[in-house]
Amino acid sequence: MKILGIAGYSGSGKTTLIEKLVPLLVQAGLRVSLVKHAHHEFDVDRPGKDSWRHREAGCTEVLVSSSRRWALMHELRGEAEPALEEQLKHFSPCDLVLVEGYKRDPIPRIEVHRAGGDRALLFPDDPNVIAVASDEPVDTALPRFDLDDAPSIARFILEFVSGSRGRRLCVASD
Repeated sequence: MKILGIAGYSGSGKTTLIEKLVPLLVQAGLRVSLVKHAHHEFDVDRPGKDSWRHREAGCTEVLVSSSRRWALMHELRGEAEPALEEQLKHFSPCDLVLVEGYKRDPIPRIEVHRAGGDRALLFPDDPNVIAVASDEPVDTALPRFDLDDAPSIARFILEFVSGSRGRRLCVASD
């Protein structure tokens, strides 16, 4: 499975871009999974639900399963946060894992940049950036995409996954 990061600072539009890309990639025939790094404490469970109560009681892992989905919640209970490489081992086979965040990990990534931000671009100092998606012109030799041009970015990702640069790949336009 190929791994591709979508990196940028908070508020740059990473999540919105991913929301636009995933349906296009799936429509093109890819099986896509995603890892999102959260910098703050988060919970996918709700207080008062049985699974929440079991975790609060001390369970390290709680797996909730139904006919439509399953979710495994793992409490670190003071252990160090696992590295991205360890987290990827939890995935079922797929064609592409998009990684939102983990911008310090050595994986290929598309940088998302929004005009007016007070943060510098990542790509001049990050050799893992393979393309830039921005809403303003960016001076770079890397492939550069308009942040709102999800079909072109999806075609670039399909070429990345298939290793078929130059081969015609089908992604529907808006």
